[in-house]
Amino acid sequence: MSFEKGTLLYVNYTAKVKDTGEAIESTVEDEAKKLNIYDPERRYEARLVSVGEDWVLKGLDEEIAKMEAGERKTVELSPEKAWGERDPTLLRMIPVRKFGEKADELRVGDAVEVDNRLGVVRFIGSGRAQVDFNHRLAGKTLVYDVEVVSKVETDEQKVRSLIKRRFPGELGDKIEFSQRAGDVTVEIPEEAFMVEGLQVIKRGISNDIIHFIPTVKKVTFKEVYGNKDAKAAPEEKVEDAAKPKEEPATNAEVEQKA
Repeated sequence: MSFEKGTLLYVNYTAKVKDTGEAIESTVEDEAKKLNIYDPERRYEARLVSVGEDWVLKGLDEEIAKMEAGERKTVELSPEKAWGERDPTLLRMIPVRKFGEKADELRVGDAVEVDNRLGVVRFIGSGRAQVDFNHRLAGKTLVYDVEVVSKVETDEQKVRSLIKRRFPGELGDKIEFSQRAGDVTVEIPEEAFMVEGLQVIKRGISNDIIHFIPTVKKVTFKEVYGNKDAKAAPEEKVEDAAKPKEEPATNAEVEQKA
């Protein structure tokens, strides 16, 4: 069995460099801690992947497409199916003075940005620095331990998954939505109003929903404001149904007691 292009899956994986055993990343918290790559700012959970749409490395995408839900396996990705071979033309000699005030602090191994491109300093000498603009994993064979956790089946599951892809973490869990006759309405809570690039995120969510659910023709976003100062209405006192109610005394009963 294999998954068709565009199938949405939740996938866990842990990646290492084959030759050195260096851990690169993991979606599993316990594995990240064990490999000393744990990031307390990150939320560890299975990653949403659309088969055949380059949401992960080419080689990993191809291997996932051959798997089944619940299956685990270890795969090797050659450089051409990972981050590519190293390109010697991406090594440049740059005058140290170009780094301005930071020139005196420049060291081999530093990550630098030159002309809006990120690189790593490989050598410094004679007033020049050799900067490598290859990806740091270029030329490396990678090993992935992969598990296809589940397949996203229903339209409701797809909408929820696509929202969480753009609003990761706890915020994605809080966003409500509804579906009716080809329309999806997504409610954006106040705490999301200041999220950087909110309009881009909304555009991405709408494009994703329409792409993965062909029956959806329109996606609407509602900004939801709440009254933080409003007090909850007092609860009505409910009398115990098992306790008999006292009836008002009649005039005859009052006279008899007197």
